[in-house]
Amino acid sequence: MTISRRTLLGAGAGIGAGVLGGCGSNTGRGGGSSGGTRLTQWYHQYGEAGTEQAVERYAAAYEKAHVTVQWRPGNYDQQTAAALLTDSGPDVFEVNGPSLDQIQGGQVEDLTALLDGVRDDFNPAVLAPKTYRGKVYGIPQTIDMQMLYYRKSMLRDAGVRPPRTLDELVDAAKELTRNKVKGLFLGNDGGAGVLGGTPLYAAGLRLVTDDGKAGFDDPAAARTLGKLRELYAGKTLLLGAPTDWSDPSAFLQGLTAMQWSGLWALPQVRKELGDDFGVLPFPGDGSHGKPTVPVGAYGAAVSARSKEKEAAKAYVKWLWVERTDYQEDFALGYGFHIPARISLAKKAAKLRTGAAADAVGFATEHGYAQPLLWTPAAQTAYQDALSRIIKDGASPESELRGVVRKVSAELDRVQHKS
Repeated sequence: MTISRRTLLGAGAGIGAGVLGGCGSNTGRGGGSSGGTRLTQWYHQYGEAGTEQAVERYAAAYEKAHVTVQWRPGNYDQQTAAALLTDSGPDVFEVNGPSLDQIQGGQVEDLTALLDGVRDDFNPAVLAPKTYRGKVYGIPQTIDMQMLYYRKSMLRDAGVRPPRTLDELVDAAKELTRNKVKGLFLGNDGGAGVLGGTPLYAAGLRLVTDDGKAGFDDPAAARTLGKLRELYAGKTLLLGAPTDWSDPSAFLQGLTAMQWSGLWALPQVRKELGDDFGVLPFPGDGSHGKPTVPVGAYGAAVSARSKEKEAAKAYVKWLWVERTDYQEDFALGYGFHIPARISLAKKAAKLRTGAAADAVGFATEHGYAQPLLWTPAAQTAYQDALSRIIKDGASPESELRGVVRKVSAELDRVQHKS
């Protein structure tokens, strides 16, 4: 069994899940002018047909080194973390990160110079989590994002306009719930797993501030998360659907009038519904709120243990900075994703019209990614509290007070780590 790049956003913008499947490694060979330089490059296993052959083709086209591509099944994040501590790991590797520990531990190379002259062309939301103290440690490859799908005909028949605020989303979900149709689908757990920090950003808050503090120690956070509980308690959410939020089946089968899902679902939705759908960011809440979408990007990194660090950096620059044709092909040739380069996203034919163009605009104008300082411990503390608020009706104020304490301690720990 395989899964696609959508796992990158499976826990609310940027927490990568372990990939599944069984597939061997394959090799792409460069030309003869490399002077004997050999590089190994790792990718996690994608579930999109043709992706493996594409990355082999890119590697084979590189003339300055022999590049061996390894397609890695299993728990890829765990594999790469272990390999970076040895001399037998990859020279170049795909990563949902790098993580703060890998950067602070000197396990990955500084790639800042590779972006000279083009850094502003990379989507800042996905570049930020790969940047530490002004230095870039991963070159974003392609962007995934989440957004809200709505059925135009269902909203029109109910006299409901597409929601632009969180209050309007709550009201719309109520109005659209009728007979066997629910107003909104946020996942079978009511949104506790997928939404993550998205509602906080929509309220004008952040997970972590620029000065490294918890960014949601604010009454607006409790008000916003309380509205998610209102959705759950009001029985306007679809729960127990045959498939979860990442699959558009519930939306396509008419089980819900609105569904939170990913960009990857758009081609299937468009094929089955034609123009009877629209897309929206998560609506803003409060006077300082703003529309928001979570984004994430795997990136290319270079191991600090590589014996060919400069050659590896040159290859990364060639593939993920210079070869814009390969970058567009990787994003749109085998699935449906946004190139990390803003200029490519704007000109790509498949992204220039309709809902796809709207999605590019959301990612560029309203995108956020989980910050580098948002560690797994912080994520767990927040995620557990969010679940208790939504599903159990726990007090948002008291739950968030506990989360702020835990996150503040975690942020203090990682920022004072030697």
